[in-house]
Amino acid sequence: MPDERPPAGVRPALPVMLRVVEVCRENDEMVTVYLARADEAEAAAMGLELAAFVPGRFFMVWLPGLDEKPYAVSSLDAERVGLTVQQRGPFSTAMGALRPGERVGLRGPFGRGFWGLQDHGDGGRVALIGGGCGTGVVAPMRELLPQAAVVQGSRTAGVVLRLPALDGQVVFTDDGTEGCRGFPTEWLAAQLRAGALDAVYTCGPEAMMVGVATLCREAGVPCQVCMERYMKCGIGVCGQCECDGRRVCVEGPVFTTEELAEMPSFGRRRRDKAGRIIVLDSCPSGSQAAPS
Repeated sequence: MPDERPPAGVRPALPVMLRVVEVCRENDEMVTVYLARADEAEAAAMGLELAAFVPGRFFMVWLPGLDEKPYAVSSLDAERVGLTVQQRGPFSTAMGALRPGERVGLRGPFGRGFWGLQDHGDGGRVALIGGGCGTGVVAPMRELLPQAAVVQGSRTAGVVLRLPALDGQVVFTDDGTEGCRGFPTEWLAAQLRAGALDAVYTCGPEAMMVGVATLCREAGVPCQVCMERYMKCGIGVCGQCECDGRRVCVEGPVFTTEELAEMPSFGRRRRDKAGRIIVLDSCPSGSQAAPS
């Protein structure tokens, strides 16, 4: 699969304030915050270009008086944009406590997203594999590839994500409380042995994505991985998200298996918010990100 990604945008602009229209509880840990879209021309002039969004790219979300954090879009239509948030720390908890009528700042999109989606028709030979809140990142691709297989890995039934775009998904839980007991890599291995896939796109815990990327590389099937790293600036200046010489917020967050082969830190270590290197959890479905 040739790399046809457009250059990553760099928009050190002020956030555009968008109105909260709805906050939906998705499961025991996640909510989706829906924001009303602003006038496109006015927003673009300030640095917010929703029309430039492709799955995998991210936006910087600002809560006045608190902080600014990167989030991926889990849904986007003509009237509103959805951000699915796993509530783990002060910022994400505050996101879940938002009420209709309040305003949130948004700027972006940033980074490089998934590419080549248009090459797969309706997606009948494509797998979209998500883990935890990373499933929200692959959800928008289902609208572009309606026949793609969606596979979600989760710790337990109470944290399975059930967005409308994920209807018909295959669910794996660590404890077997919903769907199949085990991990998405078990499903993937069987599909690859059967020669049923032409491409795989994935986002989730790194341990899971390491397994997905390894299986695809061994089978010779193209795979793109959306990597999560602690990001501060979103434009490649601070270096907080650097991984083996690549700035995840600029050169990523989506990488190919070939690129990952040159990034030995992937799946092994990352930097926390203080810049310290930490060893990653090895649980395929568990969350590895620092609370935000």
